[in-house]
Amino acid sequence: MEKLFYSISEVAVMFHVNQSNLRFWENEFKQLKPKRNPRGTRFYSQEDISIIKSIIYLVNEQKLTLDGAKRKLSQKKDSIAKQSEVVERLKLIRKELMGISKALTE
Repeated sequence: MEKLFYSISEVAVMFHVNQSNLRFWENEFKQLKPKRNPRGTRFYSQEDISIIKSIIYLVNEQKLTLDGAKRKLSQKKDSIAKQSEVVERLKLIRKELMGISKALTE
């Protein structure tokens, strides 16, 4: 069962990024708006996590600048999410195939 909301530390661990990166992206990307409690603690929804996944895909995989990622994210949010999922799945398949190849050569 997936959680409804994640803390900033959980999201940082999930994506191997610093919490300060997440706070910075919150200021840079208008689509990223985690909920806050009265004390100011951030809580990220599944939609926020999907946006973060798209940002990471655009910056790390597509090698876009933050400005480029902003433009792309505002234009084609759904297609970016699908592309990101495909790349993620392909990486898992590659990892499995490498494991099979290694097992066969031993």
